[in-house]
Parts: sequence; structure tokens; C-alpha cells
Amino acid sequence: MTQVGQPTARALLRRLAVEQAECRVPSLTAAIVRDGRLAWFGARGRIDGPAGPQAPTAATQYRLGSITKSMVAVVVMRLRDEGELTLNDPLERHLPGTRLGHLTIAHLLSHTAGVTAEPPTPWWERTPGVPAADLLDRLGPGELKHRPGRRFHYSNVGFAVLGELVGRLRGTTWLKALRAEVLDPLGMNDTTPRPRPPHATGYAVHPWADVVLTEPEHDADAMGPAGQLWSTPADLARWAAFLGGDTGGVLCPDTLAEMREPAGVDDGDTWTSGFGLGLQLARARGRRLAGHTGSMPGFLATVWAEPGDGAGVLFMANTTSGMSGTLLYDLLDILDEHEPRLPDEWRPAAADPDLLALTGVWHWGPKPYALRLLPERGLSLEPVGGAGRASRFVPQDDGTWLGLDGYYAGETLRVAPDHLDLNTFVFTREPYDPAAPVPGGVTGWHA
Repeated sequence: MTQVGQPTARALLRRLAVEQAECRVPSLTAAIVRDGRLAWFGARGRIDGPAGPQAPTAATQYRLGSITKSMVAVVVMRLRDEGELTLNDPLERHLPGTRLGHLTIAHLLSHTAGVTAEPPTPWWERTPGVPAADLLDRLGPGELKHRPGRRFHYSNVGFAVLGELVGRLRGTTWLKALRAEVLDPLGMNDTTPRPRPPHATGYAVHPWADVVLTEPEHDADAMGPAGQLWSTPADLARWAAFLGGDTGGVLCPDTLAEMREPAGVDDGDTWTSGFGLGLQLARARGRRLAGHTGSMPGFLATVWAEPGDGAGVLFMANTTSGMSGTLLYDLLDILDEHEPRLPDEWRPAAADPDLLALTGVWHWGPKPYALRLLPERGLSLEPVGGAGRASRFVPQDDGTWLGLDGYYAGETLRVAPDHLDLNTFVFTREPYDPAAPVPGGVTGWHA
């Protein structure tokens, strides 16, 4: 199962062993994915088994907690891609009768709807759930804590509502839709709503003594989309590969990239933690990661993917609290130190002569920009020297170019023989070329 070298595997296992021992975790598993494949798996501690305590394996189930949300979000995005909804739709359009009907689907996906974090029920993670109709009836004005769009405010309730939305639009339950549209196609057959053997028992570890307390487990019912699922390290590794771009036809890669775009920031000015559309985001040690954390009584789990590097990392543990918070970042650092990824070989590629003629320096007023030809007929417009607005563009059927990112994302670039028109900004071969239609007039340079 190990694809990394033995010295790397040993260093990774040692870091895992330190976490399990120093944080007093009953059992702990971790895995690294590279290029869509499981590259390393490690485990420490013991779980209860038919023949007594045994080491966990890649087939041992743990609770996913809120990682469930990211999977539900994929079904919502599939509905969007199919034209069944738009992200700007108010909830009322698809789920009439709730007192949250004015909130948009995008706000709910990104935790910017202002909805309360927890449902108006007893502590939902530790008590049996209520039906969706009951939960929706309980949601009133008191559950709206902030103006929609004002700020990031994590909401388990919001994803319970999104799960009911999925069920209504698919004519089934959120769980059956998720199974048919995401889990089965990805081969995640060991991801289930309730535990199956072999699975870890959830424990709370006493803060001042080396004893444990068994934590409860139940059907969360309406709150299930917020954190119901159980899974295995092997299945979660497949999910890490999915988040990294190996979507297996389940989701358009462009849609997955859209889910990874920051929509809300969780930690103010520092911006190390945020949220996209159903995905948590992190910036750590020079990396930009997408995935989700998970926490339920007796369990912690996290999965991250670094799409630009093709790497994914995860852990699953049966403890209520106590992890260091740096385990996965450390594992990625060890991998980079011992087996750094080699860059792809450069190879020449065919170029359209007309596009090749466009490349080179263009000027926005006096400022020089470089227009480069990208693979697959794309263009890149970047300021010479690096500081300023930069965007990539892709061709459209009408001969124009559409901005993909940066300041000009979604804007239109039009190419003329002597200038570029980028959403009314005119770029010329020479600074303020008098032969080009520069708005405002060009009188010539002078001392």
C-alpha cells in the first residue's frame, strides 16, 4: 500500500506516533494521496474488535462529522449545473413555507446566510434527531443572527436545510441522492450513515487521567446532512483525490474550482481560514488547501487537498478533542522534504500563427503588459515586472475572449489589428499609440 520510500514512510509514521502518544488518542489513522492514488497510510493505537483490541486499518470506519457537508454541497452544485436551480435563487423558490425563504442557496453553502450555528433543539450531536418538518417549523426569526452576506458565520442548521432541499428536488432523501450521485460513482462503498464493523468506538479522554468515556452515537435525522456519515481512511483518500481534481465524472472540474473560491473568511485580517461553496479553505505554510474538518462526540477527522500539487492528506481519530492542529501540515512538510515533487517536463507545443502574432508587449497607457500564449489556446495578460492586474482568457465562439480570473474575471477582451479592448480599457503596442482609438485623445509626448 505504501508508495513513498521507506525513509519517508518511517518519518511520516513517527510524526503520527508522536501525535497519538502525546495527544493521548485511543486510535489514529492518516493517509497521503498523490496524483489520485493512496501513497501512504499509517495507524497507531487500538480499536475494539471481536478478538479483542486490534490496530485500525484503512478499512476501519470513523465518523466524518462535518466532512459530510462537503459531500452534500457537491449534490447541490450538480443540481445547479443541471439547471435545476441557481445559486442566487432564494430558498423559497424550491423549499416554500420556511421562515428562511429569503436566504439564497449561495449564502447557505458559504455560511454567509447569518443563520444560527446550532438548531433550536437539545444538543443535536448528542441526542436523537428530529424530522425535517419539525426542524423547519422551529426555525424562526430568532435563528437569524446576522444580515445575509454580512459575515461568515458557520451554520450546521444551514446544511440541514440544504439536505432537505436536495431531497425535495431529487424526489428522495439527501442520503439516497448522495449515494447514487457521489459515493457510488467514486467507489466510496464504505461510507455509510451508521457504523458497520470494523469501526472505532468514540471516546472522550479524561483531561487529567488516562481513562476514557464512551461517547453516544445516534441518527441525527434532519441534522444528518450536517454531520451524519461514517467512512474509512481508504474512502476518505478517494474523497481527497476528488477534491484535488480527480472528479471521476461526478462534477465538472470548473465547478469544483468554483467551490474552492473564497466566499467568506473565518479569521479576519489574517485570512488563514475561510470557506468556499461547501468547502473549507486554509492557507498554511505556503499552501492553499481545500477540504473540510469534522467533529462529532468521540471523533475528529480532517481532509485537505492541494490541487496545484496533486497532493491530499487526511486523518481520522476516535477522540472528542485534543489533537495538535498541525498534524496534516507536518505530514505534507515531511513529504515535501523527503520526496519533493518534480516539475513537469517542458515540451514545445503547436501554436496558431494568428495567436502567436498577438503575443508580446502591449501597453495600458504607459504601463507595459506581456501577452502570452497558454496551452489549449488560452491567453495570459500580465504586467511586466509582476505588479498590477493580471488575468487569463479563453476564446469564445463569437471571436472574443473571456476573462477567467483576476481583475478581469468574467470580462470581455476584444482583439483589433492595432489594439486590444478589454472592457473599454485600450491596450496598444506603443504607449498611447496615436494610431489606436485611445479614449480621451492622445496629443503626443513632450518635455
